[in-house]
Amino acid sequence: MLASDNASGAHPDVMAALVAANTGHAHAYGNDEWTRTAKQTMKRHFGDQAETFFVFNGTGANVTALSAVMRSYHAVICAQTAHINCDECGAPERFTGGKLLPVATPDGKLTPSLVEGAITGVGVEHHSQPRVVSLTQSTEYGTTYRPEEIAAIASVAHAHGLVLHVDGARISNAAAFLGCTLGEMITDTGVDVLSCGGAKNGMVFGEAVVFVDPELAEGFAFVRKNSAQLASKMRFISAQFEALFGGDLWLQNAAHANEMAHRLASEMQGIPGVEITQAVEANEVFARVRRELIEPLREVADYYLWDERSDEVRWVTSWDTTNGDIDRFVGAARALSER
Repeated sequence: MLASDNASGAHPDVMAALVAANTGHAHAYGNDEWTRTAKQTMKRHFGDQAETFFVFNGTGANVTALSAVMRSYHAVICAQTAHINCDECGAPERFTGGKLLPVATPDGKLTPSLVEGAITGVGVEHHSQPRVVSLTQSTEYGTTYRPEEIAAIASVAHAHGLVLHVDGARISNAAAFLGCTLGEMITDTGVDVLSCGGAKNGMVFGEAVVFVDPELAEGFAFVRKNSAQLASKMRFISAQFEALFGGDLWLQNAAHANEMAHRLASEMQGIPGVEITQAVEANEVFARVRRELIEPLREVADYYLWDERSDEVRWVTSWDTTNGDIDRFVGAARALSER
C-alpha cells in the first residue's frame, strides 16, 4: 500500500517497548518512569531547555501547540497546502478561535518574502493579528526546508514578534534526507515550538509537543487537558517515544522510507504516461499519471489521487516498504503502460 505512512504497522522494537511497559501499575497522567525517561531523551535531541508534552495524535499536537501561543484575535501564516489548513477539519480555528492565513506556494514551502507579504494589518483592530508562522517539515509535497531556510524564516518571524511553529509529523524523514540532527534543524534554527511526529515512523500512536522556548510552555498542561489530549496511561505513549528516539531507530526507519521513495520515483519516471511533479526528498512521491493507468495501478497498491483535475497522484512509502513492494508496483506500471 502506498496510500499513507499511517497505513503501516508498528516497528517490532516499539511493540516490544509497549509490552515491557505493560507490567504492574504506574502513576497516571505522565507521573511515571517511562515519561520521565522519554522527556530526558527529547532534551538530548532539542536541548536541556526544551519542554516536551506527549499527546495522542498529530492534529492534537498542532492544535494544542498553537492554542498555547495564541489568543482568539491572532492568526497563523501557513502554506496553502499545510495540514493545519487542509486536513484538520477546522480544528485549529475551532480550538484557538483564531484565523489561518494560507499562502500559495509551488512546492509547499514558505519563504521569507512570502512570510513578509502575509504580515499585514498589524495594529489595526479590524484585522486578525499575525502571531504564528507554521512550517511543515517535510511538507505535504514531500519537499524539505534546509536548516538555513528555516533560520531565515525564523529571523523574519522573530523580527515581527511572531512565534515559529513547525509541524513535524515527518520530521524524521526530513532529517534523514538532509543529513542533520534534529537539534540542528529545530533548536539551532530558531524554531520556538515543534509538533514532533512518531506515528508515521513506526509508532502505534502518539506525538509530542516540544517547546524549544520553554517560556511558551507556561500553562500548556492546562491547554493539553482542556483539549482532551492528556493521556491517563501516558506510559504507553512515552515508552514508544523512548523506543524510537532513545537510539537511532527514528533515523533508520525514516532513511529506509526515504530510500524506497527515491527508488520508486527513479524507476517510475521513465515509464510512458508518468511524470514526477515534485522534487523527491522525503518519503512522498508526486506524479502526474495518464488517467487510464490510475485505477488499475490502485488495484496493485492503493494510493491517493491528489488532484483529479490534473491527474496528479501521491505515493507514500513507509519504514516497512520493501523492495518487493516497489518491484511489483513498477512492474505493473510498465505492463499497463505498454497496452
